Amino acid sequence: MKDLSDYRKSYEKSELLENTIPDDAIQLFHNWFYEAEEQENGEVNAMTVSSIGLDGYPKNRVVLLKKFNEEGFIFYTNYHSEKGKAILQHPNVCISFFWPVLERQVIIKGIAEKTTAKVSDSYFDSRPEGSKLGAIVSNQSEVIPSRTFLDEKLKNLKTEISGSEIKRPENWGGFLVKPVEVEFWQGRANRLHDRIRYKLEADLSWKIDRLSP
Repeated sequence: MKDLSDYRKSYEKSELLENTIPDDAIQLFHNWFYEAEEQENGEVNAMTVSSIGLDGYPKNRVVLLKKFNEEGFIFYTNYHSEKGKAILQHPNVCISFFWPVLERQVIIKGIAEKTTAKVSDSYFDSRPEGSKLGAIVSNQSEVIPSRTFLDEKLKNLKTEISGSEIKRPENWGGFLVKPVEVEFWQGRANRLHDRIRYKLEADLSWKIDRLSP
């Protein structure tokens, strides 16, 4: 067994104080996201989506955030996948971001719903051809016999639709996660991290609390 007891890091790059934050959770997310774009390497829009599966177990997976605004956070998937079925059955989900260079996390509880067909069509049409074909070829989460099976499906599809418009399959589209709670976590020294939680009130304002680390 590998002992990780000595894996330690002191977080000392920034702070998160009530007198410097906006009243709106999405505005603070906006600020943090663009700071991450400037300083992080890799895909700053990578986020973990947690849902309750049809088997009763929670499951996490990393997907890519494709849009966010005051309404919520949008990502795309196959609605017939394990993830899609789980979210349609249990729409209360959690999404989280980790930006290690900034020593920051954001944890968002929300309710997921399908985006409109118009929104899904618009994003699908913006994708590269290979990504469009991949969305059609893959029966996401289903057992397949081999990689060759998948490659052959893609090859046959390319031949079949050569020169034709590639349309979004109805079982593929977006989920909009409407936030009800957003926690911002800023690493601090001595494990006394800053945790600020925004909770959405009935009048759509945000109640702000500091949580003990």
